[in-house]
Amino acid sequence: MQATNPLLRPWTAPYGLPPFAEVQPAHFEPALTQAMRQQREELDAIAANPEAPSFDNTIAAFDRSGRSFGSIQMLFQNLCASETSPALQEVQRQMAPALAAHESAIYMHAGLFRRVAALHEKRAALGLATEQLRLLERVHLNFVRAGALLAPAAQKRYAEIMQQLAALNTAFAQNVLHDESSWALELKGEADLAGLPESVRTVAKMAAAQRGLGDSHAITLGRASILPFLTFSERRDLREQAWRAWTSRGEHAGEHDNRPLIGQILVLRQEQARLHGYATYADYALVDRMARTPQAVDKLLDDVWERAKPVVERERAALQQAQRAEGNTDTIESWDWRYWAEKVRQRDYAVDDAEVKPYFSLDAMVPAAFDCASRLFGLKFTPRPDIALYHPDARAYEVHDAQQRPVGLFIQDNFARPSKRSGAWMSSLAVQHRNGRTVLPVILNNNNNAKGSPTLLSFDDVRTLFHEFGHGLHGLLSNVTYQELSGTNVLRDYVELPSQLFEHWMSEPEVLRKHARHVETGQPIPDALIAKLQAARKFGQGYDTVRYTASALADMAVHRHPDPASVQDWSAFEADFLRARGLPAATGQMHRLVHFQHLFNGDGYAAGYYVYLWAEVLDADAYDAFREAGSPFAPEVAARLLKCIYSAGNSVEPAEAFRAFRGRDPVIAPLLQKKGLVAA
Repeated sequence: MQATNPLLRPWTAPYGLPPFAEVQPAHFEPALTQAMRQQREELDAIAANPEAPSFDNTIAAFDRSGRSFGSIQMLFQNLCASETSPALQEVQRQMAPALAAHESAIYMHAGLFRRVAALHEKRAALGLATEQLRLLERVHLNFVRAGALLAPAAQKRYAEIMQQLAALNTAFAQNVLHDESSWALELKGEADLAGLPESVRTVAKMAAAQRGLGDSHAITLGRASILPFLTFSERRDLREQAWRAWTSRGEHAGEHDNRPLIGQILVLRQEQARLHGYATYADYALVDRMARTPQAVDKLLDDVWERAKPVVERERAALQQAQRAEGNTDTIESWDWRYWAEKVRQRDYAVDDAEVKPYFSLDAMVPAAFDCASRLFGLKFTPRPDIALYHPDARAYEVHDAQQRPVGLFIQDNFARPSKRSGAWMSSLAVQHRNGRTVLPVILNNNNNAKGSPTLLSFDDVRTLFHEFGHGLHGLLSNVTYQELSGTNVLRDYVELPSQLFEHWMSEPEVLRKHARHVETGQPIPDALIAKLQAARKFGQGYDTVRYTASALADMAVHRHPDPASVQDWSAFEADFLRARGLPAATGQMHRLVHFQHLFNGDGYAAGYYVYLWAEVLDADAYDAFREAGSPFAPEVAARLLKCIYSAGNSVEPAEAFRAFRGRDPVIAPLLQKKGLVAA
């Protein structure tokens, strides 16, 4: 098998990259099966060690186990998300239960857990270094949360639940991808294109060519395609078609219907929580988050929700005023909001997307993000076009620090395609650590920009680029000993701090003056346009905040339901719940349950979509440290940021890490000011 399967041979490419060109979907099942068997043998050996358990022969050894499996699994997950195919999706469906069973076998290994528990019980007397103690506590907690303390019968059922959830999560994600990749709105003539700027038309023409629609234009369900269409199209009927397709992803009867999957997932999660002794899944999930309890989440969400609703109504009044000025008396519906908001933006702030976008080409904004990382942390990004990757759109950059020491490899994949899931995300092919051997990180950023010639970004697109790059820096700058504590392996409501914090630099005037240059003339963005963009930043914050918070509230509601089996229609439950909470008309929510991949494509953000807002409290307060220092690149603040936040991984408890950077606990006032959620 090793001779014929490239996944099982040594990976000799730079930075230990896999042989992408040789890998076929059929290679994954045998390679993963062998790698899982190898890891279980390693764990058996740790458990059978005749020596008394010690940190090195048990905890550090556990952290070193399964390296081959980890590498193959990371590759598998990345290809399933970024460059999938029907054959790979079939392997994904087949392997999901087996991979879940493997994780259960690890954390329910009785002999191994006995050694971990023995060390945890006497941890205070072991004389461990801070990072070692943190690893011991995290490993013990992971075992407990995965069912190590359950009775044998309960463990068996728990493992079955995790396998069933893995299969359902995979099906949910594949259903969303099916709906996104199979739908397109063809625009057949000038009447259909009415109102669309040239940049949107260019993207739509390329989308039509990619979909085989000939010399036409098409709107797809990629955010970079549909959101500009909803913003600029003068065809209200077509906006409604696009909006309905966008919001109904995963909600079509037949084999790709996510509605029955939602109920099955929630029932299984409730059973999972009950096996652990918790009343609801939210109670179980939040134990290992900064928030700790649903009540703490409620306090934050309710505060922001009640502040945002009156702001939305002020924004609605501005939209209606713009309507009336044009003689339009239609009731504003969900497919109208972005269109009229753009009219207000142009009227009140003189910000025209057609004027703004030429200053934000992708080819300029990538170097802008790199330059900010260089000024803050001394990093240098060198293109490596010689490195073979999984798709021609992906680009590799070698990263060095200010002393020319290698930091890792950064891969950026910026364009949408039918074989790639929607959204934007950071992932890894290798995770930094020094346990056993030194491994440099290989970090990926995926975005879904619509490819143009050149590719022009909206201000929001630039923010997304910087956001994911902030996650990327969190992975690249990790400087810890143990893989379990590396990079983004932090509590979920802390992981968004480095990403959201980095967004601040994209709107700094000195960054814009340097990098935002007109794609045709090369002239820097005028100060007057910067001032307009800054003034317009708070407009629409009510709309955006309500939409996000509505999704976070719905997430908590479904995961706190005491009897999910009693709910027959989760779409109706969602609508009724948000109506009762006073969701303002025509705003909608960021994600509906039927396509809410944060919740149902795995459990990472289940009962946890609130984390973006939680982290936004942290990032707004953290960025104020630079303002207080008088410069967005203040060296002493940047050095503290690197040490306490970006390089620390999970080696320090999050609240302690933030206090070390800021000198105190976070406060909410900077967030409210940033969003304009203060009394008018």
